[in-house]
Amino acid sequence: MVKVTVDGIPVEVPAGSSALQACEAAGKEIPRFCFHERLSVAGNCRMCLVQVVRAPKPVASCGFPVGEGMQILTDTEVVRKARRAVMEFLLINHPLDCPICDQGGECDLQDQAFGYGADQSRYAENKRAVTDKYLGPLVKTVMTRCIQCTRCIRFATEIAGVPELGAVSRGESMEVTNYVEKALTSELSGNLIDICPVGALTSKPYAFTARPWELKRTDSIDVCDAVGTNIVMQARGASVLRIVPRTNDEVNEEWLADKGRFVVDGFRHRRLDRPWVRVHGKLQPASWQDVFVALAKRLKGVAGDRIGAIAGDLCDAESMLALKDLMGALGSANIDCRQDGADYDLSQRDFYTFNTGIAGIEEADALLIVGAIPRQDAPVLNARIRKRFVAAGRGGFPIAMIGAPQADPTYAVDVLGDGPDALADLAAGRSPFLDVLKKAAKPMIIVGHGALTRPDARAILKAAWDIAGQVGALDAQWHGFNVLHTAASRVAGLDMGFVPGKGGRDVAGMLGDGVEILWLLGADEFPVDRIGNDTFVIYQGHHGDAGAARADVILPGALYAEKPGTYVNTEGRVQQAFRSVMPPGDAREDWRILRAFSEVVGHTLPYDTLEELRARLAQANPVFARQGNPRFAPPQGISPDGGKVAIAGTPFVPVIADYYQTSPICRASPTMETCSRTYVHPPAQAAE
Repeated sequence: MVKVTVDGIPVEVPAGSSALQACEAAGKEIPRFCFHERLSVAGNCRMCLVQVVRAPKPVASCGFPVGEGMQILTDTEVVRKARRAVMEFLLINHPLDCPICDQGGECDLQDQAFGYGADQSRYAENKRAVTDKYLGPLVKTVMTRCIQCTRCIRFATEIAGVPELGAVSRGESMEVTNYVEKALTSELSGNLIDICPVGALTSKPYAFTARPWELKRTDSIDVCDAVGTNIVMQARGASVLRIVPRTNDEVNEEWLADKGRFVVDGFRHRRLDRPWVRVHGKLQPASWQDVFVALAKRLKGVAGDRIGAIAGDLCDAESMLALKDLMGALGSANIDCRQDGADYDLSQRDFYTFNTGIAGIEEADALLIVGAIPRQDAPVLNARIRKRFVAAGRGGFPIAMIGAPQADPTYAVDVLGDGPDALADLAAGRSPFLDVLKKAAKPMIIVGHGALTRPDARAILKAAWDIAGQVGALDAQWHGFNVLHTAASRVAGLDMGFVPGKGGRDVAGMLGDGVEILWLLGADEFPVDRIGNDTFVIYQGHHGDAGAARADVILPGALYAEKPGTYVNTEGRVQQAFRSVMPPGDAREDWRILRAFSEVVGHTLPYDTLEELRARLAQANPVFARQGNPRFAPPQGISPDGGKVAIAGTPFVPVIADYYQTSPICRASPTMETCSRTYVHPPAQAAE
């Protein structure tokens, strides 16, 4: 530790810290534009100038290392004069369009100009004008506002790993550009909006929609993947207008994937806002009472083993437990939360969770990825892998991948093969990467759903577990075996046992003529067309998608922004979201619908309030009563069940065909549709 003095306040900071970090440790706020805690130091803006005793002139604190006994002054006349001069230079070419800028109210330049700006300008020449750049359908550019801090360039290169932004020219002529008129290809591009300190980069879908002070903010959890990214819903009136990330260093740091950020316009399209009943082959609107009575009559006399339920990928834990309890009261063991047909060994929790925790990626020193494409399955988690890769330096964090040989993960990987044959070669010692894993102090293995949605999933899972044990990833200090999920509801469903009971049918068994009555709780991601023609389908959800189109009865539910809910992410972390807006029309919270119907059908569920339901959750599995760090005890020395199907040689197939079209909300979103056309299905161009 190094002892320094900041404005007479003695502080101790780690060796190698900057003067800016020392000032913040002393409780001093230092203005800055180019400096960002998670990016490399550029020292472009000079706004963070401070005075160091015995230094000939003010220094940029972001890039000035501290020394033993250093005395730093942050509020002298010399410092104030220097900062005012820097601000004057920044404002010389900056346009005076604050009233029409979407960054207004959240602009760092605006805030700092209040403290260090002048009431008039001495610059009487023409201001610089810069052509706006095309960055795709998500990020809007007004490059005349750019102050050349280069945060966006550093983010794209260092965090996203897609170096598509750069700078041309020098001095006042410098321009941030993507070189060619090409859309940004990163799944994290929306974070450029957050890190830009001015209004040069703003949200294109959100442009001119609202001002920040008009919005009500509510903490929530992103459900577009299984990372459990912490977010803030920003609403005005009855509509959520914007979603931004919320800092959580253990989960998402301060990043948010594009799908979770820009899917917000899908909240308002293709919504189910009233009950519907199919009469003579055509859906007709109905009241809640009429729907419940009709359902009760339809269920009367139907044996429990002829009733089934499937939970979708976006469900909260409360609604899934209510449906599980209702099915149990009706005598049905036909329940399943695995729309994709994934197979897990549920005898131990660490067989299906991300055991190191997402933050644990930064402790690993070797990584094997099996049947996963983290860049699409979980972009924020992929950014954490890249962070570890960059921090370790060349060769410091070797990564190998089995499956998806054509994928671009944003970091260097050694592709061992495209199928489980490569896993067998690795286990047998025929691959040199086995020695790499053995030499690592903390090796890590990530198994994705490309491996778990196959008939031989159990065998692959066991093979990966055995390799983890072989290389020392399963000891008392380090549990390096991880499963990467893609569905936000999956771990909660597995924790509460929303899987077929004794003699029960899974999703595949419920299709065809497997059941007489099928209850779909937001389930749209399985082959709906394979439901039997005579099967009576109840769809409970918030969007009119594939499940609603097949339904005989539609019960309008609330989406995740319209209800409080509990979600468990891929690492087993229990998190709670809060209601931002009320559901539209006659839509209601899903667990309340199920509780109300249970009374009509004569099997009243034993809870009337959300608190009572959450107590029931804790009874179903104590993990629901624990929030915070999900790290588990060391492995128990038991291997997963290898199943009855041997490992096949067929290549792994990616589980996500179109990153922007993975849920009913995504498919209802005009922005996600535009992204899909831009990135996944671009229009064909005629040859010249």
